[in-house]
Amino acid sequence: MPQNVIFGTGPLGLAVARQLVAAGKEVRLVNRSGNATAPQGVDVVAADGADVEASRAVCEGAAVVYHCATGAYGRWAEFLPPLMNGIIEGAASAQAKLVYGDNLYAYGPVDGPITEELPNHPIGPNTRTRAEIANTLMSAHTAGRVRATIGRGSDFYGPYARQSTAGDGLFARALAGKPAQVLGDVDTPHTYTFIDDFASGLVTLGEHDESLGQVWHVPSAETVTTRRFVEMVFAKLGRPAKLRPAPKLAIALLALFVPPMAAVKETSYQREHPWVVDHSKFSGTFGSNPTPHAPAIAQTLDWFRSS
Repeated sequence: MPQNVIFGTGPLGLAVARQLVAAGKEVRLVNRSGNATAPQGVDVVAADGADVEASRAVCEGAAVVYHCATGAYGRWAEFLPPLMNGIIEGAASAQAKLVYGDNLYAYGPVDGPITEELPNHPIGPNTRTRAEIANTLMSAHTAGRVRATIGRGSDFYGPYARQSTAGDGLFARALAGKPAQVLGDVDTPHTYTFIDDFASGLVTLGEHDESLGQVWHVPSAETVTTRRFVEMVFAKLGRPAKLRPAPKLAIALLALFVPPMAAVKETSYQREHPWVVDHSKFSGTFGSNPTPHAPAIAQTLDWFRSS
């Protein structure tokens, strides 16, 4: 039986699988369809993580379970709590460590650097759901039901990351010679996380028991403004940067009728004010060597060209 089970075959789950396979580990990927563009040799099985019995079955024999699964954006309150409960039960039944790949939504609006010591301050359905399921996991750890840890990353980019803030709207459009579609104030600092660095951080947490029972910010390259990040992408293509900010009024109007746009509006604070993630806790404990933006952007462009 594979000792590493990954729920979710989106960008993060696939990146974790690549990291583990490169290290010679046996891996099982789990999603609802049983189909995924997985690294060679990876076992891909169909199961609904929210189904407790199915989760227990696919986790059998696992030493580490990685929770990288999500649900439809704008409908997290419906999908994510049962998913978290099911995966907790699966990992607990195998007596496996559970590593949860999380985002930063639970903190809500932040004034100053974002550290793990900040309290939760959700302001709407998506941010509230993220805070609740993280609390569910840490409560299960405290109660002795499962050994768990949480790794949090910022807006990510990289292979397979089409739907992220720095996905199709930036990389695909830049390759097509179109202006990058951006949200918020492009001249405010914003941390972007390379997906392979996110995955590496989660694997590190899974390898060290001292990570358990805590939240960790995975290492990211230096924080730059969104404008500078976009300029770096276009520079790799040998072109001047072109940006097209999304109109705030249009987002506000669409948010009244379209759940994903309501979720975008809910977290607009992340893009209107400095969003600087501090990963010194992680680097001080485990060390860190995040990929600089330039080579990470080059790898991302290569993937978008070939996809």
